[in-house]
Amino acid sequence: MFSETYQQRCDQLINIGGEVFADINADWQTEASVVLEGSDYVATAFKLAPQLIQNLWQRGEYHRSYSAGDMRARLDVYLDGVANEGELSKQLRLFRREAMVRIIWRDLNRLAELDETLCDLSDMADVCIAAAHDHLNAWMHEQYGVPRDADGVEQKLIVLAMGKLGARELNLSSDIDLIYCFPRHGQTDGRRSQSNEEYFVRLGRKLANVLNKQTVDGFVFRVDLRLRPFGDSGPLVSSYDAMEGYYYSQAREWERYAMVKARALTGDDAEVEHLMGMLRAFVFRRYIDFGAIESIRDMKVMIERELAKKGMDDNVKLGRGGIREIEFIGQAFQLIRGGREPNLQIRPIMKVLEQLAQMELMPRYAVDELTEAYRFLRLTENRIQAWKDQQTHMLFDDDDGKHRLARSMGFEAWEAFALELEKHRSRVQGHFDQVFMAPQADEAEDDSALLRLWQADEYGEEQVALLSSEGFAKATESIKALQEFKDSSRLRRVSTRGQGRLDRLMPMLFRAVLNTQDPDATFQRILKLIEAVAGRTAYLDLLVENPLALSQLVRLAGESVWVVSQLIRQPILLDELLDSRSLYSPLKQEDLAAELRGLMVRVEDDLEQEMELLRQFARSNRLKVAAADIAAVIPLMVVSDYLTAIAEVVLDRVQQTAWNNMGEKHGHPTKLETDGSGFAIIGYGKMGGIELGYGSDLDLVFLHGSLNANACTDGKKEIANDVFYARLGQRIIHMLTAHMPSGILYETDMRLRPNGNSGMLVSSLVAFEKYQQDEAWTWEHQALVRARAVAGDPGVIAHFDAIRKEILCQKRDLDKLRADVLEMREKMRDNLDKSTDEIFHIKQGAGGLVDIEFIVQYAVLRWANEYPGLTRWSDNMRLLDTLAELSLLEGRSAELLQNAYCVFRAVTHRKALQEDSSVIPVDQLAEERQMVRDIWQQVFEIS
Repeated sequence: MFSETYQQRCDQLINIGGEVFADINADWQTEASVVLEGSDYVATAFKLAPQLIQNLWQRGEYHRSYSAGDMRARLDVYLDGVANEGELSKQLRLFRREAMVRIIWRDLNRLAELDETLCDLSDMADVCIAAAHDHLNAWMHEQYGVPRDADGVEQKLIVLAMGKLGARELNLSSDIDLIYCFPRHGQTDGRRSQSNEEYFVRLGRKLANVLNKQTVDGFVFRVDLRLRPFGDSGPLVSSYDAMEGYYYSQAREWERYAMVKARALTGDDAEVEHLMGMLRAFVFRRYIDFGAIESIRDMKVMIERELAKKGMDDNVKLGRGGIREIEFIGQAFQLIRGGREPNLQIRPIMKVLEQLAQMELMPRYAVDELTEAYRFLRLTENRIQAWKDQQTHMLFDDDDGKHRLARSMGFEAWEAFALELEKHRSRVQGHFDQVFMAPQADEAEDDSALLRLWQADEYGEEQVALLSSEGFAKATESIKALQEFKDSSRLRRVSTRGQGRLDRLMPMLFRAVLNTQDPDATFQRILKLIEAVAGRTAYLDLLVENPLALSQLVRLAGESVWVVSQLIRQPILLDELLDSRSLYSPLKQEDLAAELRGLMVRVEDDLEQEMELLRQFARSNRLKVAAADIAAVIPLMVVSDYLTAIAEVVLDRVQQTAWNNMGEKHGHPTKLETDGSGFAIIGYGKMGGIELGYGSDLDLVFLHGSLNANACTDGKKEIANDVFYARLGQRIIHMLTAHMPSGILYETDMRLRPNGNSGMLVSSLVAFEKYQQDEAWTWEHQALVRARAVAGDPGVIAHFDAIRKEILCQKRDLDKLRADVLEMREKMRDNLDKSTDEIFHIKQGAGGLVDIEFIVQYAVLRWANEYPGLTRWSDNMRLLDTLAELSLLEGRSAELLQNAYCVFRAVTHRKALQEDSSVIPVDQLAEERQMVRDIWQQVFEIS
């Protein structure tokens, strides 16, 4: 129930209208009483314009939502016939009063949700600014002519809305932050010619004045122009060139934050898009930018100091757990990741929060709590401002004000409202601290000695002793590495800000490496990485602001030199360390393909960018496999499955891109054996055997299915089919092996094609089959055992499979087969085996990996004529399974070979992760090696 005081006030105000309100029913009186209790601004409107109150009711304006265009239609009624600035000013203010009364009425009577209220308020501002601009600009055209650039193209003023108006989240009594700009310099074409800059400065001042000036009818909006380049000391209006020069050389970090919500309200569409593209590049960095966290943290500290001075903890916008903290959380993620995640390049904070949940950057429960708090706080803010149409965010401190605010928020008593408000503010504060709390703050005191160690001008016995006492076994070596690191040319060029980040990072690093098996080696590896990225403070920010990322890095570096090398070559991979869930969960082939499709949408029609993105994709996913491998999350055999799947997905995309590029230039081949592209990529060796390692190259053969030697492509620049396919193959190899800033994609080896390096780069199926039947050596048929199609036309792939099966199933002279295989093995061992009396070469040594592969290949070529099922697989493990099922090897030979094969490959994987050669001390794995040699003698019947 209303208080007696408010009920009397409502009755008095309603009676003021006399006959105007006489015919309005009881429902109206109930709603009016709610509004009059909550808004002194509307109460004043009752006194000044009772007819307005009645008209809104009779037109049903209080009980309907506005659609697009409705707000402008109402404004046009007011502006019809205005002929000068004075009339324009008056009618804008009268329109605002109508719009505000309607919006407040609907808000306080809960006839509109918060989203609608914010949208209506933003629409009101948009149409007022646009209409005022259009009228003023038209009148100025009559005086000075039309502004044009040097080419005679008309120039228009672009009004950028910032802050809440930019995001279409305007509150009930907000000022509006605007920035004025124009595309290019020039002159107006009238008799009283002015420079474009003079013209737009004059127009901008008139626009601000007509909106901002306080008259007997009030104001339209308080206008703030201080967010422009150089603030109050800068020009009122800037050209695009001037803006670009400022934002890319002199703008401060907070201006990036401010520009997140920028939205153009006027101007030519093409010019606006050009401007917004320039601003997006300024706001959203192409790399992950964790420097935004420190900048926003510093901004928040400054705000808190000011509030503490003024005793403003009851400020629902700027105070503890207030609206600004929620906005800081969302916009921090936007600044950090927006350059890499276009879905975050949006303005409304609630949509930003929802994206954070969908992208799993914040837990769903946290986003739900922040969203609920935001709605509650914004409603509170609107109800505060509805009282007197004043730009305040302070809770009332008098009993009447508290009671009025609590009731307007749906609470009968202030205590209940205050309890709910505190719940939301505490939650917001907690989430803000989770995102922005300096992660090393609690350990700062403990790390003071390590910080002094890092900052020491010279290193001697004292520093060695300190590092040794902390747990470094080879402290002298680590101190030497640290000295070399600090003396490096890259470190000497580090900016002051970068040096500050290093001062925070290095004590954290000292602590983190102590958890590894070899702190000294891990520390020295990571120093090389930090040296490589020191010039890019974004990566230092990432490690400082994310202790989890630092711990992941230290863990991986402790186990793998290869991982560190990959990160040095492509530091952008550091981003992968942020999420342990995805880091240790490599994607399967269908998920890899989906991820790559999503990434490629960003770089359509840009071959260079696509090649860069392919390299990032392959390396980031190989890193995930390595992380899962190191953490023993996935078994050995699955490691190669994942690595092979990455290569297959990449090859499929590369051949599609190459095909499309060739097709645009020459059309497509005609008279093919199939309905598809007529092209396929065949993987041999480790690629064919689904056994890729971390550093494996790709053994490939290209085939085409053109039937007619004289057939040509169907494009305007036609070429012969075989020429088309040869160029297609060259383009694929270029995309795989070209040296880009992020390195190469894959090394490729094409020597297994018919006639090796002297043969055609792309063979026809007919030529390939003839070669395999008539000219191929036995070792080439051995290679065919481990061959399989990995990308391309299904028809060509089916034909290749048929050829492969036919060749492998040929009846052979067993004595010649055995002699050829043994001869080839001896040649390989003579040229490639690095074994000595002290070391054993796991791959090429007697009883090693290649011996097992030769046993399998020999067995397939020997028995496939009788058992065609041996041609089904290309990988050694399943071929050994098949040999066991068919009992073609004695006893448990197949099982024993599988076990040895797994052991050997596990060692080579670990060696690859350490970038070490595949050799071990001669006394290791002696039992497995002897077993392989014994089976070798059995299979090849060597006595």
